[in-house]
Amino acid sequence: MNQVLLDVQNLRKFFEVKRGFPNPRTLTVRALDGVSFQVEKGESYGLVGESGCGKSTAGRALLRLLEPDGGRVLFQGENLLEAAPGELRRLRRKLQIVFQDPYSSLNPRRMIGKALAEPMKVHGLARGRNLTERVAALLDEVGLPEDAMYRFPHEFSGGQRQRLGIARALSVEPALIIADEPVSALDVSIQSQILLLLKKLQAQHGLSFLFISHDLGVVRYFCRRMAVMYLGRIVEAGPIPEIYDEPLHPYTRMLRDASPVPDPANRVAFNRILGEVPSAVSPPTGCHFHPRCPRAMDHCKTEYPAWRKVGERGVACHLYPESGEAVAAP
Repeated sequence: MNQVLLDVQNLRKFFEVKRGFPNPRTLTVRALDGVSFQVEKGESYGLVGESGCGKSTAGRALLRLLEPDGGRVLFQGENLLEAAPGELRRLRRKLQIVFQDPYSSLNPRRMIGKALAEPMKVHGLARGRNLTERVAALLDEVGLPEDAMYRFPHEFSGGQRQRLGIARALSVEPALIIADEPVSALDVSIQSQILLLLKKLQAQHGLSFLFISHDLGVVRYFCRRMAVMYLGRIVEAGPIPEIYDEPLHPYTRMLRDASPVPDPANRVAFNRILGEVPSAVSPPTGCHFHPRCPRAMDHCKTEYPAWRKVGERGVACHLYPESGEAVAAP
């Protein structure tokens, strides 16, 4: 049986916003509304969905870069949400993040060598000459020359800056890396290079990944299992081959069809999805996807579907009332 490295249980994060003039009202944005999933040791787990579904918020909340409003985040059996500041600092060494925009995540006034050396200094991993040698080794590992440590972020291309972001995450020898849309801002050819690099590093260091993306094609290549998010909730989860070949939830099918396989012989009949993504401030009653769903039924408008197991997968959809008794989220 595979060892669970990260266990996220019923994670919630709400934001308050003010709307209206001249007498503004305070409204609640339910960015994360009971998200649960598990990442096993050595695996890549995908978290997918459209922009605004809450997937990046989930990555930041489980690291406590944003303080969650509820739930549990167990890393190697320790609850991150209850950790004191000193203990959280120790745990964060094993949990790192690679951001979507590598330029904004790097200090433009610091040379790369100092940016990579700082995490190792903070955690007491290296000093003096050994520190310089470890920075040079990190740069070589991500495919950059040693003299890159004496240059500034603006002197690198987008793909090179993402390699620097990966090197910084590796600098403290993590067990889990949260990759938040790490290739979405890059050209297709550079995307493949970065994905190949991540796979190589995973094999060399035994890393686990929480891979956040909107592109099912990228997630299909990089991950083994995934969860699909819509308006702050997971609507389908399970092994990627089964989800990709025969999606259970209409929203998953929409995402799959929006990322076609580049093969002229593989023709896909696209389902027309009407309407816009609803506001997270006032989501629709019942199933949040029902205003856009081509298979919506009357009770979809009034009752949110229970989470049900369908083989190795789980789905929250009224199309599967006979799939078994409602169970806890995955």
